[in-house]
Amino acid sequence: MVLQEGRITHDALEQFKRRVGTKLRISWQFNEMASREVIRNCVYGIGDPNILWVDKEYAGHTRYRTIVAPPYWLYSVFPTYVQQGLPGVHAFHSGNDWEFYKPVLMNDCIKPECIFTGFEVKSSSFAGMMVMEYQEARYYNQRQEMIARAKTWIVRTERAAARKKRKYSQLELPHPWTEEELRCIEDEALAEQIRGSEVRYWEDVKVGEELAPIVKGPLGITDELAFFAGWGGIPLKAHGLAFQVFRQHPSWSFRDPETCALEPIAGVHWNKAAANAAGLPLPYHAGVQSQSWTMELLLNWMGDEGWLKRNYAEYRHFVYFSDVIWLKGKVTKKYCDENGDFCVDIETNGINQRGENAIPGYSTVILPSREAHTWPTEKL
Repeated sequence: MVLQEGRITHDALEQFKRRVGTKLRISWQFNEMASREVIRNCVYGIGDPNILWVDKEYAGHTRYRTIVAPPYWLYSVFPTYVQQGLPGVHAFHSGNDWEFYKPVLMNDCIKPECIFTGFEVKSSSFAGMMVMEYQEARYYNQRQEMIARAKTWIVRTERAAARKKRKYSQLELPHPWTEEELRCIEDEALAEQIRGSEVRYWEDVKVGEELAPIVKGPLGITDELAFFAGWGGIPLKAHGLAFQVFRQHPSWSFRDPETCALEPIAGVHWNKAAANAAGLPLPYHAGVQSQSWTMELLLNWMGDEGWLKRNYAEYRHFVYFSDVIWLKGKVTKKYCDENGDFCVDIETNGINQRGENAIPGYSTVILPSREAHTWPTEKL
C-alpha cells in the first residue's frame, strides 16, 4: 500500500458540501508569463509540431505579429481544478468544457481563479461509489480581461475499493505491438498535417467533412516526463524542497516501495506501484493531455486564421503506457451565429487500439469568410 487511503463517508461529504460555492485557494500556479520558453516547453510536452507556437519569424508574419500560445497552454498556468477536500480519496480529472475569448500573446501575464460549483454522489463499476466533483476556472490577462473559462469535472474514488474491484485486470498490457505496427504508427505521427498559413475559408467547408487525424503513442515514460516538465500542474520539487511541501500536505505524497523516496501522488502517471495502488494496471496519461491532443487536432485543421471558440471533451478511458490514440474529427454543422461569426461545429473522438472511444467531444471553430471578408483573429 503506497498511497494514503481515504473513505467517502457521510461526515466527509457534509464537510465537502460546506465548501460548495467558495473560491478555492490556488496554492500552485506554474506559469504566469507566456514567455517564448514556457510556450515552447508546453508545446514540446504535447508533441505539437505547429511552428506558429515556437517560430518567432513565422509568427511575426501572421495577424498576431508575434508568437501566440496555443489555447491548451492555459493548462500550464493552472490545470482548471484545485485538489481539495476528501483527503486520501483519489481524483481523476475527467473532462473540461472550454470557452476561449482572447489570445495569449508572448509575454502576456495570466492569473487564474477557481470556484467549487458542486458535486454528485454516483455508483461506479470501477470503485463501487464515486463523487463527481465540479469546478470552474477563469483566466485573466494583465489588462484584467477574461481570456478563457473552463468548466471541470473530477471523479473521486476510494483507492481500496478500486483495487478490490479490479475492473481493468483483464486488459492485455503492455499492448503486444509488432515492429511493423509500430513503424506504421510512427509514420502516421510524422505525417501530421498542419494547415498553417493556408487559409481555410468557411465557404469551402462541407458538413460531413473529416479532419486529418493525428496519432499519439505508444505512450511511454518520456512522453509523461516531457509533458509534466512543460505543464507543471503539480509542485514538482526535489529533495528538501519536496519534503517541505509533503510535510505541509501529507496526503500529496507516498513512499515508493522500491526506492524509499517520497513521490507526489501524480506519480500514478509514471510509477507502476502508485498506479496499482489507485486500482489501475499501469501508469496512465493525465486528463489534460487528452484535451490538449484534441485541441491540437482542431488547431491543425483550422489554420492560423481560425479561432477555437469552444472545446468540450470527456475522458472516458485511461490511456495506459503502451496505448495508442488516434484523434479524429468530423464537421457536423456550419452556420453564421448571432454575433456574425462564421462557425463550424465539429465532433471529435480519440480511438485507442482496442476500438474504444477514449476521448469523445465536440467543438466550435470560427473561420474566415471569403464572401463577407471577415477574419476572426482581427476581432479578438
